[in-house]
Amino acid sequence: MKLRSFFALLLFASAVHAAPVEVNGIAAKVNGRVVTKNQVSFMLAPYFAQLATQFPRRGPDFEKKLKEARDKVLNELIDREIILDEFKVLGATMKQQAVDDEINRQVRELYNGNKEKFNEELRKNRLTMDGFREMTREKLVVQAMRAQHFSDAPPPLPNEIQKEYNEAKASFRDMTKDVITFQMIFIPSSDAAHPESTPQTQLALAEEVMTQVQAGKDFAELAKTHSKDAFAETGGTRENVPRTDLSPAFSAILFEAEVGKPVGPLLDPQGFSIVKVVKKELGPSEPLSNPKVRQMIEERVRRNKTAGEYERWIESKRKRAIIDRKI
Repeated sequence: MKLRSFFALLLFASAVHAAPVEVNGIAAKVNGRVVTKNQVSFMLAPYFAQLATQFPRRGPDFEKKLKEARDKVLNELIDREIILDEFKVLGATMKQQAVDDEINRQVRELYNGNKEKFNEELRKNRLTMDGFREMTREKLVVQAMRAQHFSDAPPPLPNEIQKEYNEAKASFRDMTKDVITFQMIFIPSSDAAHPESTPQTQLALAEEVMTQVQAGKDFAELAKTHSKDAFAETGGTRENVPRTDLSPAFSAILFEAEVGKPVGPLLDPQGFSIVKVVKKELGPSEPLSNPKVRQMIEERVRRNKTAGEYERWIESKRKRAIIDRKI
């Protein structure tokens, strides 16, 4: 099997696409309203890409995490339809600027600010920008409806607001300004010096190198011995790399990784990588004094306070709704 074909099967792009591709199958019906498989696939795409990078051999852990992510996405879409149906009589509207802000946030946080990558995922899942804008509008309407429904929750106290902000501060940063320094051992999926090599044998080599790293062998020396890129001679060190220079899936894994703890082998279309993060410099966060940030933090505190009440409420609606899950 040619290398290109191997990776086409291994990765099947960065979203969940099974062959043959359906034009747009039904994932679920909620009170007669349809949730499409394309909607699920688009929302799942960033998580799938990260899992595909993290689990080169796929396997049970990959399948388990993918199923959990898919179920979570579908449940959110089903609940969204239930709430929209519940409150449609109110004729809720949403300002266009709020929709634009949410779309920009998703492009920034899930696609490293790469609008072309975002548009590519839309095309893969046969979603138009207008269709995605409507999905986003509905999502924001649901959030607003939930906040209105539980508006009698106890007001957030100053210490609760500060605590929530401290815990969520990183999520309000400009991720496109993130910078990272790391060491990497790159093992290509085929080695010209060893014509007999295959993606399978190279992955086995990467796993063996990772075992040596975990056993305490010097990372830089292993990079000099095994890495096949321009940074091998410097021990695989890459300094001050902007997040936007990395793929969204790769950067998500690295910025979540613990400093000094190796991760890998990670899969990309060219081969396999073992990475050890040296330092991370996160982009600047919006201050709590920003009215939009403060409002979002206060809403999060209220949501936390009413989580139990909300779950009981939405569960009662689920029981009365006609839900037909297809996946």
